[in-house]
Amino acid sequence: MKEEIIVRILDKAYNFLDREQIEKLRNILNEELCHYTVVLECTDLALTDNLTERILIYAASKRLDGISLKTIRNYLYTLKKFADALRRDVELINAMDIRMYLARYSQLNEVENSTMATMIWILKAFFGWLQNEDYIVKNPMCKIKATKVEKRLRDYLTQIELEHLRIACRTKRDTALVEVFYSTGCRLSEIYALNKSDIDWNNDSCLVIGKGNKERRVYFNAKARVHLWRYFDSRKDDNNALFVSDRAPYDRLSCRSIEEVFEDIGSRAGLNKHVHPHIMRHTFAMAMLKNGASMAAIQQLLGHSDIGTTMIYCHLNDDELKMIHKKCS
Repeated sequence: MKEEIIVRILDKAYNFLDREQIEKLRNILNEELCHYTVVLECTDLALTDNLTERILIYAASKRLDGISLKTIRNYLYTLKKFADALRRDVELINAMDIRMYLARYSQLNEVENSTMATMIWILKAFFGWLQNEDYIVKNPMCKIKATKVEKRLRDYLTQIELEHLRIACRTKRDTALVEVFYSTGCRLSEIYALNKSDIDWNNDSCLVIGKGNKERRVYFNAKARVHLWRYFDSRKDDNNALFVSDRAPYDRLSCRSIEEVFEDIGSRAGLNKHVHPHIMRHTFAMAMLKNGASMAAIQQLLGHSDIGTTMIYCHLNDDELKMIHKKCS
């Protein structure tokens, strides 16, 4: 109960305290509450099961661990559907309950293997946390096998398609967006969070916060640098955000707005591909690979914790492999 109370308090404090202050508050609460015995007050409105309660505590603890709100919402969406279907205490849930739920969900919704694999991964993480926090003795997910998912090759733009995309840019902001995404290989959320003051112009680089709250350095090429300067010179605002809306009050450009910009450019370019910010990340990875970068370097630049993920981004067709073989053999 003490740990639950601390997590609840810290989750609320997270909205107005920074991470260093949160850690100090955590230490103070741990120190002070060790002198007390905490008992949950019984009320007539108590929940009939504790699964939903545990899910909320899990989400709060993940937020304190630095997991993004978008990821936590995905966790909650999956776990709440699971809780609504079972409605029982976590201590009473066994492997057969979970198997029956997954089979029924798959049958009713006709989901793909990748969706089932994600659900199983989320449930494994949740029940693993329950066991680590001593809410349950045995982890029923240990008996559930992960769904095999076929690794699909990521789509990317060829150099010709990239040039068509550049030609289709109508504004300085359009061009700067294309060049920054292509030269850094950043995720959409990473570019969205950047400020002008984050850029180290002496080294043509900046630090971004990626998945898992991990910090890494990314780099701008000459084109990105020049087009960013031109874009900044054309702006009439004093907003520190890297990209802003075209009209007053010139707010930071939202993730959805950035996606719409890429969709519009791709439509004007007449490409037979869905153009979105993430395809620029794949294009960056392929360009690095073709120009001789090692897989380890690409992994570090993309911010992947598993090199297996990097290898999905980097794939060569038969003609390219034949050319490399001829060159190197």
